[in-house]
Amino acid sequence: MSKQQETALLVPGPRGWEIWKQAATGGFVQQSADGPARASDLGGLPGGNLTMLFPVRGMHALPFKAASTDDSLFEDLAAMHAERLGVRADPMAGQLTDTFVVGKEEESATLLCVVLKSPGDGDLPPRSPKEFDISPRAYQVQGEAVAAWKEFERWVFAFYRNGKLLYSQATSSSGPSPDASCLREIQLALSQLAIQGLALRPEVVHVWSADGDAGSLASGLGVPARLSPRPDPVLPEPRSKLLPADVRAARRAQRERQQKIAIAAVMAIAYLGMAGWFGYGLWKDKNGIAKLKAEADGILPAADRVAYEEHKAKWAELDLMVDIEKAPVELMSRVAKAIPPNTGLRLKTAEINAGQIKLVGEAPQAAPISQLSVNLGRDSFGLSQYQWDNASPTNSNKGWSFVITGATEDAESP
Repeated sequence: MSKQQETALLVPGPRGWEIWKQAATGGFVQQSADGPARASDLGGLPGGNLTMLFPVRGMHALPFKAASTDDSLFEDLAAMHAERLGVRADPMAGQLTDTFVVGKEEESATLLCVVLKSPGDGDLPPRSPKEFDISPRAYQVQGEAVAAWKEFERWVFAFYRNGKLLYSQATSSSGPSPDASCLREIQLALSQLAIQGLALRPEVVHVWSADGDAGSLASGLGVPARLSPRPDPVLPEPRSKLLPADVRAARRAQRERQQKIAIAAVMAIAYLGMAGWFGYGLWKDKNGIAKLKAEADGILPAADRVAYEEHKAKWAELDLMVDIEKAPVELMSRVAKAIPPNTGLRLKTAEINAGQIKLVGEAPQAAPISQLSVNLGRDSFGLSQYQWDNASPTNSNKGWSFVITGATEDAESP
């Protein structure tokens, strides 16, 4: 039986990324702290499975009460709730949404819809994690409580109901202790949840800080405040379905490499098998050595040529799968990264053929369209091998629409 791979956690810490390694007892022990603020700058990642916990600042937490207890409806209800609040996940950036059950009543359920912000440059580690989750779900809390701690020099807080995450938010406070501004943001969040019928009655306020104090939270919320170090993280349950697009592309490339290795192995085994068969025949029938050698010399070259041409033709059919520079999903991932963030620009359709890309979209202003055209031609976005033809955007009462086409030099004319 093969040994099960250990899991390591990437955890957002008070000043930078932390690496936690699985111990023999099943828990996690800290391997390094105060790492870089950019996940792409992390070094010394341990082997085995890697799980990344997104920081609170990198997500939207959207709790709501659903008028159903049917699990099959939860994802659709969460999508409609996020749409009503104007929060949309980038469809080109992978699986950025997930829904968690906080509690169920007789005819309703309390749900938490989580929407990740599209990861930008430097937001993902150099080695692709196997799983993703959010940091507030990795800390064990009992009952109904408020917890506050620091991530990347900023205070964040989370609300827990029956030990399950109900809401989380990053604040603008960066002092050594939670200040009045942090307290106001917590009180405002509690009021907004009460308006939605999700009133929280915290029994305690946890302030997780190794060198500070409870600050304004000690008396501001009217419940006891407990100062303690942040709990050791655990693997959240149930596991999330979050999977950013960059990692999907990396996993696809890994599968393609494994396919290449498998094809090479099959060819090697076939060759060795053929050589073994002929060798056995030569050993068994010494008197026919000359005849068998003549037959082998006449048969093998033609067979090799036919097999090679068949293999080359099949490999050409898989070109869009095995060449990362031509794979449609990889190209769309690069296009998505070139879209200026937080501008309202969105793609309506995207057509990808051999050596050709056609993008049709719209934006509330013309400037993001021009910026997208500039980004597509930059080497850093991996699309500079295309010659981009940017038609002038069209203005209407709904905004600006555009069509951008790109083609490589060897692309066939449509």
